[in-house]
Amino acid sequence: MPLPVYSFDQYKRSHPATTLSDYPHEKQQVLDIIEAVRRDGDEALYRYTRKFDQARLDQLQAGADEISEAAGLVEPDLLDAIREAKENIERFHLRQLETGWWENGPGWLAGQRVVPLQRVGAYIPGGTAAYPSSVLMTVIPARVAGVREVFLCTPPDTDGKVNPLTLAAARLAGATAVYKVGGAQAVAAMAYGTETVPAVQKIVGPGNIFVTLAKKEVFGQVGIDMLAGPSEIVIVAGEGANPSYIAADLLSQAEHDPLSRSILITYSETLAGQVRDHLADQLETLPRKEIAGQSLHQHGAIIMVPGLEGAWPVVNELAPEHLELHLEEAWSCLENITSAGAIFIGPYTPESLGDYWSGSNHVLPTGTAARYASPLGVADFMKRSNVLCYTSGALQRAAPKIAALSRAEGLEAHARAVLIRRPNDDSPEKN
Repeated sequence: MPLPVYSFDQYKRSHPATTLSDYPHEKQQVLDIIEAVRRDGDEALYRYTRKFDQARLDQLQAGADEISEAAGLVEPDLLDAIREAKENIERFHLRQLETGWWENGPGWLAGQRVVPLQRVGAYIPGGTAAYPSSVLMTVIPARVAGVREVFLCTPPDTDGKVNPLTLAAARLAGATAVYKVGGAQAVAAMAYGTETVPAVQKIVGPGNIFVTLAKKEVFGQVGIDMLAGPSEIVIVAGEGANPSYIAADLLSQAEHDPLSRSILITYSETLAGQVRDHLADQLETLPRKEIAGQSLHQHGAIIMVPGLEGAWPVVNELAPEHLELHLEEAWSCLENITSAGAIFIGPYTPESLGDYWSGSNHVLPTGTAARYASPLGVADFMKRSNVLCYTSGALQRAAPKIAALSRAEGLEAHARAVLIRRPNDDSPEKN
């Protein structure tokens, strides 16, 4: 299955952007689920778990025995890998910690106080699959930030169990509790609370279209990290790049989902042809061949540009979740990039490093959101309060200018609130 080749204008015409408004039927389903969870609480969660996960639960929370037994069900080498990945993620995110700061002048002080959120919910996809990396990427930054309670929701399998990998990662990362709830109903439960699932201040983590739509609907009641769409990778490569590496990295995104987007940007027709050949060969032996093939056919592309300088406007408009630079002097190209979730430099830095190992967060903005959004990090779990303190003398020195500014905006009460504090004068109406 050859990867289509386009100019950028041709690509945009053939791949119009989609938005959440393109899913009206799914949105109505999500609204109905949210209303049911708000009204019926735990009973709605049990009902939807039977309907969507074909699981009959005795309790919604994963028990202490199930969690403690999980580590023994995971291969020791794999458990060691999870532990080391956890250490890498902690080390990376500790560098992101913010502290308060203060500045002052004669008689006044202004500053910023930084405090963690108290209660956060993480959504982790599950059911027939396990995503321990997503557990680590959501729970660990919250713990580094100082969040006191981090609750995790994930759908169970048909036996009513949570995958041992997910539970082992949750225990290592420091999750407070794990609830066997998936989909839009999990988002609703964390937003509004039920008899069992506590209401949280913010919901983070990836999910399908129903989870994303639910996060959009509850935003305002709680905070959310982002509205994540299908995974995506853009690779910029030139002459001399290894086509086998590029094909493997394109497939690493294509195997996620039929909606995933895998794009190569190059000025080399020779490389484009080589990559197409390697894709065809590698796809044949891929276990998720059908998914990856559908993704490449429907959403993949090779975008031809006249030269390397022509790649950067394309990159910045696409604003990809993952951006790989298979280029000589790749570091010097960073100044051309304004919009990308994560940047992988050089042929030996595949996107898989960011997903699992390097410590950088893999919860990244998608669907061009990298134009204005950032990866999930410690700052997402912290709040900032401005703090001010003025003495009488400092206020008097500022009062005339404050009054002038507030009166220029037609807000007389603002002016009087300052002027009434002048010594021996409680009649600001005179001024």
